[in-house]
Amino acid sequence: MVDMLMLLVGEAMAPLLTRLYYNSGGNSLWMVTLAQSAGAPLLVIPFLLTPRAAAVGEPRPAPAASKMVAICVALGLVVGCDNLMYSYAMLYLPVSTFSLLAATQLAFNAVTSRLINAQRFTPLVVNSVVVLTFSAALLGVDDPSSSSSVGGGAGGDAVQRGKHAAGVVLTLSASAVYALILSLFEATFDKVIGAATPRWVLKMQISTNAVAATVSATALFASGEWRTIGGEMAAFKGGKAAYAATVVGVAVGWQAATLGAVRLIARVSSLFANVTGTLALPMVPVLAVALFGDKMTGTKVVAMLMAVWGFLSYVYQHYLDGRRAAAREGRVHAAAGCGICTDQMNYS
Repeated sequence: MVDMLMLLVGEAMAPLLTRLYYNSGGNSLWMVTLAQSAGAPLLVIPFLLTPRAAAVGEPRPAPAASKMVAICVALGLVVGCDNLMYSYAMLYLPVSTFSLLAATQLAFNAVTSRLINAQRFTPLVVNSVVVLTFSAALLGVDDPSSSSSVGGGAGGDAVQRGKHAAGVVLTLSASAVYALILSLFEATFDKVIGAATPRWVLKMQISTNAVAATVSATALFASGEWRTIGGEMAAFKGGKAAYAATVVGVAVGWQAATLGAVRLIARVSSLFANVTGTLALPMVPVLAVALFGDKMTGTKVVAMLMAVWGFLSYVYQHYLDGRRAAAREGRVHAAAGCGICTDQMNYS
């Protein structure tokens, strides 16, 4: 329950604070990208306080350090690229549109889970994928002039439409990459580490986010954007304190969401983590209307209902799988009980 709460709060909090950053005068794409991973050091404290899990049964040898370093660096680079795409997408789109489009990561994750994690497809899962795909398509053709203006200084309808289209493509691309990242995390726990203890979960998140943050910080300085941060803070609506609080809030929100997702991956599966994150879907557009004046158009309402429908399809499939698993376990226990009774009668 705690893992699900962290994921839901983080999924709702991070995009809203990122939009607040842009709306209040923030313009640094690399700063927003850095903030998505820079909160990783906050996890060092719970890592140090987490006891090592006692080995159960035959202990599996720890993976080679060189292999884990290569995996964390590779995943960290992919996470950094994904963060940059999200930064651009949130600059070009209203947060309500971004949130609804980002829900397609559930559909993408269904595919990556099938290819990488051997997740089986059922009619309900296929229905979820199809409905979420149509939901994204609706938003992709939605008229951007009906939404509140987005950051980046739109210069006419043509420019606005171009930014809207770029934002849609970037959000869909980032959602697909995020789905791939979740599946790769699951594969790492299952096939490389062979364990999903709390310490390994924290270690993986700290390591991959440290790589992503290093890449983002390097790009921030190499691009020269760091020179504009001082002026950006001074001109920020609410002052430097509000700027710092917003950036820190973005960092905390993304870390909470990622930690909740990775822990759910370790406990259940990457697809279940993605489904849980989709629960935040109805929250963000409604809050965006109240906080930023995003217009809840008819197209967005239909897309939201379709996305919720797709989410419920998968939830119902998970419920059916749980019932079948419980029934199989009950039959096994019943058979074992009958065997014990037979043995006792024979002994008597």
